[in-house]
Amino acid sequence: MPNMVGQESMKFILLYLFFNIACVPPPAIFQNTGRGEFKRAINKFISENGANTNFGIKVISLATRETLYSLNSTKLMTPASNMKLFTAAAAIHYLGPDHQFKTSVLIDKKNLVLKGGGDPNLTLEQLDSLAGIVSGKIKSVDTLFLDASLLDSIPYGEGWMWDEGAWEFAAPIGALSVNDNCVEIEFRPGKMGKPALIKSIPKTDYISIENLSITVNDTVDYKNFKVDRDWSKRTNKFTIFGELLRYTSVDTVKRNIQGPTQFTGSLFKESLESKGTNVGLIYVGTKSSLSDILAVHMSDSLHKAATHMMHDSDNLTAELLVKTMGIEVDSPGNWKTGIDTMKTFLFDKVGIDTAALRIADGSGLSRYNLLSADHVIDLLVYMYHSCESENFVQSLPAGGTLESTMEKRLITTGGKIRAKSGTMSGISTLSGYAFSPRYGPVAFSILMNGFIGSPKPAQDFQDKICEWLVRD
Repeated sequence: MPNMVGQESMKFILLYLFFNIACVPPPAIFQNTGRGEFKRAINKFISENGANTNFGIKVISLATRETLYSLNSTKLMTPASNMKLFTAAAAIHYLGPDHQFKTSVLIDKKNLVLKGGGDPNLTLEQLDSLAGIVSGKIKSVDTLFLDASLLDSIPYGEGWMWDEGAWEFAAPIGALSVNDNCVEIEFRPGKMGKPALIKSIPKTDYISIENLSITVNDTVDYKNFKVDRDWSKRTNKFTIFGELLRYTSVDTVKRNIQGPTQFTGSLFKESLESKGTNVGLIYVGTKSSLSDILAVHMSDSLHKAATHMMHDSDNLTAELLVKTMGIEVDSPGNWKTGIDTMKTFLFDKVGIDTAALRIADGSGLSRYNLLSADHVIDLLVYMYHSCESENFVQSLPAGGTLESTMEKRLITTGGKIRAKSGTMSGISTLSGYAFSPRYGPVAFSILMNGFIGSPKPAQDFQDKICEWLVRD
């Protein structure tokens, strides 16, 4: 007769091992430091996350500087848009929160220079207003010079992906920029069987549109509606493909353009001519003899620009801030000198060993950037206790802030979380401040790299930690 007691004992042992080993978090989780309640809560969230993900996490009390939780906090990770925290801090330090960018028009006889000052947020309306001032004073222009010499002419950062294409987040960088160096393509249904009705904003001869779309009544053999630009050939020709349902509401898509200097200059020329000022030649370059200022536009403050950058995760603003900081070292401003300036700030003021990290750009669009959660926390702690604390903290969007990257996240936290998110393929990051009823103000950094698929599980994990931090 089989030994039933032995069999039952073996079953019990196997079941015990299964339920206990299967539910044990990865060993790495136990290789962390911090308060017991933080370790229990966050380790539990990690166990539940279920993602095959590299974590770098740190939480620190801003009142006592006690490390409340730390896991792989020295590990170098790709920060994505968390890089903007470093850019904003350095720009506020070197340029000041009240710094303004100047776009000016200079005149010598019948020649004009439109001179860019690196304004990241120059709008179509502001450019048109400049044209209005000029057209009120001069009715004929021989040559319009486009001067973007304040910054170098390299439009893309080191390590930017070659196939980012025409997406608005990868707009080229230039000292003379307008409308985020993008156009909006507005589309609505046309008559049945006819092309969709297309309009560009702004309307300009600088781009061309080929409309191959068709308006349809059903989804049988439906071909997706698409707006494309032949970015591989660096053209500004947009082609509209596919089908648009007859009852589709009006919508827009945003696409970047090639040649920001020429784009801005062409729009300025077209605006002048619409107001009765004839413009002959247009030339990219400067004319040193022109010194009389005809019109000037001063931007909003750098604080507002930084706030826009943080809320919208605007890459153009970040890179223009980096290059503008570079003027502190050399002229024209460029990525190398700007990044060197940032590193000087981080080393001299924040106390970060800049030999132990890699900064390739200011926006985080480059995958060459490498930072640790420790680096992020060091920056957050320094800025919180600095004289620019209010400017920096207030630039970060709170959970649920409308028209920001945090609009649909941490909605119920009642403004107790201010943070910068970062998202790229396989990367999700969230770092900032939590104003906790239990623990007082804390700084946190959650860096996650190496997962496959949607970033939503990673974002949910980050949000769970933040919600736990600010619970009553």
